[in-house]
Amino acid sequence: MLTLAELLQYLDTQYPPDLAESWDNVGLLVGREESQIGSILTCLTLTPDVAAEAVREKVDLIIAHHPILFRPVQKITSATVEGEMLLGLIESRIAVFSPHTRYDSAPAGINQQLAEQLGLTSIRSIRPIETESVPAGVNQTGAGRWGQLPVPQSLEKFALKVKECLQAPAISLSGAPLDQVSKVAIACGSAGEFLQDAALLGCDLFITGEARFHTAFEAEQLGVALLLAGHYQTERPAMEAMAVRLQEQFPQLSIKASQDESDPFRWI
Repeated sequence: MLTLAELLQYLDTQYPPDLAESWDNVGLLVGREESQIGSILTCLTLTPDVAAEAVREKVDLIIAHHPILFRPVQKITSATVEGEMLLGLIESRIAVFSPHTRYDSAPAGINQQLAEQLGLTSIRSIRPIETESVPAGVNQTGAGRWGQLPVPQSLEKFALKVKECLQAPAISLSGAPLDQVSKVAIACGSAGEFLQDAALLGCDLFITGEARFHTAFEAEQLGVALLLAGHYQTERPAMEAMAVRLQEQFPQLSIKASQDESDPFRWI
């Protein structure tokens, strides 16, 4: 069997630790590196439902995109939902790993996947990163992505394509009421802070999962259309894709995406 340490080495090559934002809490969050791994469950967020699924399925490792223990804690007890969940995982010897912004910014990470899925060409990072693991001149490493549509499209037509590609139950459009778009920027999750970057790059449209109310007004002032497609919708598919890629890399393991995870928002 594979040890957790060996798996972590592979994950570090795919999602280098130095791609993580300084504020983030990534890597191995629960577990012993010397433990053996036979099964893995991937998810976007480690919720009690996902934890219960992991215990029921007797998995050895959960790869959760969003970190648990994000803020410093002084107690881990059954008095809190997070504490009860963590105690159950520890008692079941289930390790937890979070890639988060390492995965967002990796060359084949979430934002790159989204940009390719939406058909962008000449894809580059919104905020390129140069680190020891990333040589200078690698355009597809860093936070967010932007690129060109092969042929300009009407904003409404492309927005409907985004909705279909991400299987979003609904999307929200605001900002500049443009007729056509040709240059598009995208940043998964909650990433309204990239709006100004998108404007400086000359993008017509900026896509993210969710943003503050005032970001819509800012987009209008900057002359950029803003499309919100849902936090879950912009990130969950990449965790399903991770399960597929890991299964191909480690056929001796049992790896799947959580079946019990769902969007916390109900669309009516």
